[in-house]
Amino acid sequence: MSSIMRLKRTILLTLICTSSVLIAQNTDGKENGFDPATVLWYDKPASMWEEALPVGNGRIGAMVYGKSGEEKIQFNEETYWSGGPYSQVVKGGYKKLPEIQEYIFNGEPIKAHKLFGRALMGYPVEQQKYQSLANLHLFFGQDSVDNYRRSLDLKTGVVTVEYTYGGVNYTKEVFASAVDQTIAIRITADKPGSINFDAELRGVRNSAHSNYATDYFRMDGLGKDQLKLTGKSADYMGVEGKLRYEARIKAVPEGGTMSIDGTMLSIKNADTATLYFVAATNFVNYKDVSADENKRVEDMLAKVQQSSFDAIKKSALADYKEYFDRVSLTLPTTDNSFLPTDKRMVEIQSSPDPQLSTLCYNFGRYLLISSSRPGTQPANLQGIWNNDMNPAWDSKYTTNINTEMNYWAVESANLSELSEPLTTMVKELTDQGAKVAKEHYGADGWVFHQNTDLWRVAAPMDGPTWGTFTVGGAWLTTHLWEHYLFTQDKEYLKDIYPVMKGSVEFFMDFLVEYPGTDWLVTNPSNSPENPPEGKGYKYFYDEITGMYYFTTIVAGSTIDMQILKDLFSYYDSASEILDVDPELRKQVSIARSRLVPSQIGKDGTLQEWTEDYGQMEKNHRHASHLYGLFPGNVISVTRTPELIEPVKKTLELRGDGASGWSRAWKTCLWARLRDGDRANSIFKGYLKEQAYSSLFAICARQFQVDGTLGMTAGISEMLIQSQEGYLDLLPALPSEWADGQFSGVCARGGFELDFSWKDKKITSLEILSKAGTTCSLKAGSKVKVFCDGKQIKTKKRKNQIVEFNTEKGKTYSVQGI
Repeated sequence: MSSIMRLKRTILLTLICTSSVLIAQNTDGKENGFDPATVLWYDKPASMWEEALPVGNGRIGAMVYGKSGEEKIQFNEETYWSGGPYSQVVKGGYKKLPEIQEYIFNGEPIKAHKLFGRALMGYPVEQQKYQSLANLHLFFGQDSVDNYRRSLDLKTGVVTVEYTYGGVNYTKEVFASAVDQTIAIRITADKPGSINFDAELRGVRNSAHSNYATDYFRMDGLGKDQLKLTGKSADYMGVEGKLRYEARIKAVPEGGTMSIDGTMLSIKNADTATLYFVAATNFVNYKDVSADENKRVEDMLAKVQQSSFDAIKKSALADYKEYFDRVSLTLPTTDNSFLPTDKRMVEIQSSPDPQLSTLCYNFGRYLLISSSRPGTQPANLQGIWNNDMNPAWDSKYTTNINTEMNYWAVESANLSELSEPLTTMVKELTDQGAKVAKEHYGADGWVFHQNTDLWRVAAPMDGPTWGTFTVGGAWLTTHLWEHYLFTQDKEYLKDIYPVMKGSVEFFMDFLVEYPGTDWLVTNPSNSPENPPEGKGYKYFYDEITGMYYFTTIVAGSTIDMQILKDLFSYYDSASEILDVDPELRKQVSIARSRLVPSQIGKDGTLQEWTEDYGQMEKNHRHASHLYGLFPGNVISVTRTPELIEPVKKTLELRGDGASGWSRAWKTCLWARLRDGDRANSIFKGYLKEQAYSSLFAICARQFQVDGTLGMTAGISEMLIQSQEGYLDLLPALPSEWADGQFSGVCARGGFELDFSWKDKKITSLEILSKAGTTCSLKAGSKVKVFCDGKQIKTKKRKNQIVEFNTEKGKTYSVQGI
């Protein structure tokens, strides 16, 4: 970003924040001080874990309840999973593949399902679980308090709890430091000697599965100022628990006294008390657990002890703000904007509060910054926050939508570096992915299915209903290409090209002709997680498991075809840019032309499978066959207008409901259809029915982070799109968002934009060129472009597209748009 753009943004944000406080004073009749665009706040503590407020530094995370009597802060360390390095590869499974394919082509899907389950499923069939590490209990005994406020300031990443007890004003601050690898808890009071509490750091046992769990923990006091927790991972599904962990609390009081009795640390009559949490495991990578967790913890504590609290906080905030301050979004503010967050979520259903959309956009950015940093693990189903030893869906990496959704906004939100953990995971998946390709399918390259864990297993799992999703790795690979589109980094493209090529090589081997046509299809295949109806599809009893199932196995699901069209197209471009593998490029291009085309079913909807099966679940939560519209680039309002009505009819049939992540996807889909009011309506329904008061998304009455992160992408898609090869501003602007400003948002081609609008019309636009590529912009005929005070020559294309050349590092001002 240029210095001029930074200065303008600083001035603008100052004016916005000043006006927000003034409006708050006028609305409430008293000073409020909470910025409705960047502060979650409440007038009561969290009543359950899902309502607690999160902090994280990418590696360790905490959930803060904000209680005054017995405070509870729950901790996670991203590499604490059950088990240890293992493989799911089953040798020789490919020998049964032709028989499975024949069953599917002959209309006998249940036979195919059963044989796939016996021959091609990975073993063990289930994967490992992300674990809860520890709970810190702080016993204050202050049950009845006044003037209570609990907040999370997204500008700083600090959770603050304030209240009055016995005439004393107490404040608790909690934040995570990536610089010092600690979570700091600061307790202060406005009267000296008023801080009294006991603290205990407790481990978490897997009581639900004590028959197999060999996990254990030990709690100890250490010296005069520390609490120590040590333990190991559980054995699970025959996989030995090989992780060792250590966590500690170091207490630093000012004034008063401190003592330790067994596992309880007590602080009496202190002026201030600071607690530092540090934790580590012996995890090095997915096949190496040889690190020394004790030494890691000792090193972290040594670093913490070299600094003061103020220095630790200053460096933590500076590090965090380096990411968060890159982007700002401002939408209209109303009286309701200054209510507590939980009350705003209720009131928005009956009266507008556009700035609540801004808060949700920023909360998603906050969660990504807090759970995905360079060098860490990617954000899993719950980011890094998990309170359960047996979490829903094991809190794994689910790649038939959820993991991808976590990263939909990473590039546009100017957080490009935070995609590195995902890129690294995809590279690591090629290890077992290549073995699975060979042993399960008799193919070259690599393949990955619908789930993985810390240990990067790649075989089908959970059963054929889910495990026959062979394009999970291909879908992840499209994210690698998206990173290139946004950054234009050719060195990066060279680095990830072998991953793209390996995925392509697998499908070039795996694709087969659909009988009676020239089409190529995947077989087996499924459309997550929707069972077809008719033609042999029904619930059935599986004698091996002793359970009833439905099967989703087909040949050539629409999502498979769409993902492969994208993958093959992206590979073609990458190969050409790098000038490598021309012969393979030619073969891939021919294969792409033979993939099943988009079809319209007898009911007028976009067909979900190669065959026009019926819908067993008409309101199914997945919209898999609409991948090509979003996040893919196969279906387009401008390039495939004949498919838009079938897409809309599909969305109408599915409805606007379902789980949090499903609504986030539908928000993005309607934004791509340029219907901002429909997208905004789904967003409001999400807040009403599928979001906790903490703004975390709900899935089947369980917490998942994907819907929260997906909504960040959806809000961005309403305001800017670039997938068509040009910048399209306000493509799906809701009526309620008539005025606004978006700064620092990124677009494909290597551009960063600052733009404002009033009465739904663009009033200012500045474009920073990060890569020096040609800029294409949807604009009116009177548009003018300036750089360094001089007008730049533009070229007008059809459909109101204006082009102009750019220089890397230069900022371009656009007028008359």
